[in-house]
Amino acid sequence: MGFFDKLFGGKHDAAPKFAGEKMTIMAPIDGTVIPLEQIPDETFATAILGPGCGIEPTGDTVYAPFDGTITQVASTLHAIGITSDDGIELLIHVGMDTVEMQGKGFTALVKEEQKIKAGTALLKVDLDAIRAANHPTTTAVIVTNADDLPKLHIIAGGIVSTGTPLFKFE
Repeated sequence: MGFFDKLFGGKHDAAPKFAGEKMTIMAPIDGTVIPLEQIPDETFATAILGPGCGIEPTGDTVYAPFDGTITQVASTLHAIGITSDDGIELLIHVGMDTVEMQGKGFTALVKEEQKIKAGTALLKVDLDAIRAANHPTTTAVIVTNADDLPKLHIIAGGIVSTGTPLFKFE
């Protein structure tokens, strides 16, 4: 059983321009970048699942941050696992404790095993529904296989637009 299967509990059944640089992860949603340790969830903030950052979203659509394959879509639609064509495993987890929403406020636009290009719309998100359920909207962007990759550098800060380079591996 792979990492995403463990995380998600087994198998479940008009894009911005992206640069598509090798070993680069683009911002998957419009918003403000926050350091990993400021994500309001201990599992993410302490990098248990891997390094990355948070984004306080202002946009309502999550886009593919690189070319790759959808490896997991949570049954509750709040999180997506993607593997890039160059081997980066990424978890995009929208909101904190949003698993409790049981999919309300989320619409998946892709399915598992689907090949995607940078900029493909992955998920529609109702930020107001997340707030109404009293959950933070902070979106975690986590590299789950960083130990197998070159050093991760966060290259974006502050307000980002979807498609802005966020991390680079060197």
